[in-house]
Amino acid sequence: MATQISRATQDFVPIKEIRNETVVLKDRSIRAVLMASSLNFALKSADEQIAITSQFQDFLNSLDFSLQFFIESRELDIRPYIAILEDRYEKQVNDLMKIQVREYMEFIKNFTKNENIMTKNFFVVIPYTPPILDATKKMSGLFGKKEDSARKSDSFEENQTQLEQRIAMVEQGLIRTGVRVVRLGTEELIELFYKIFNPGDLEKPIKLN
Repeated sequence: MATQISRATQDFVPIKEIRNETVVLKDRSIRAVLMASSLNFALKSADEQIAITSQFQDFLNSLDFSLQFFIESRELDIRPYIAILEDRYEKQVNDLMKIQVREYMEFIKNFTKNENIMTKNFFVVIPYTPPILDATKKMSGLFGKKEDSARKSDSFEENQTQLEQRIAMVEQGLIRTGVRVVRLGTEELIELFYKIFNPGDLEKPIKLN
């Protein structure tokens, strides 16, 4: 029963694998994810706001493919910081300093609990969908011929090259608007999607080594 539930759950996850800083979906399309910096638009002068808006409009008009802008909003997780403070508290030999550290920890816990502080991360998802298989490949599939691993690898590399070109275009366009971007690596992508598909795990306590 548990196996059936697990398989049913996996059917709703569109990701096949994550490798080489790239998300591979079950429909053979691939994705790259850029983390973008924020921009305090309200603090800009009127001329700067017009310039930024114009640059962003030109950037969007220059694209011949779609983009997805994704904002991750989460409650601030202070557990790693509290763990560091508790470690320093245990190592502190001065009684007065231990009291101050303990009071500071309680202040941080109460403040974040009462204020409900949120963190926001901004992402840009860049897609690439490879061309549909030609008739020859379709016919070979009907007769049971399997594409060898070398061919699959070549296909992935070709698709990734196309994706890299799109990434460069998006990076240049956003930089002109004053937004800094960085591409998520393989481990960072795994962590991001794990948190998205397993939000309950964020409530689990962190265990110190």
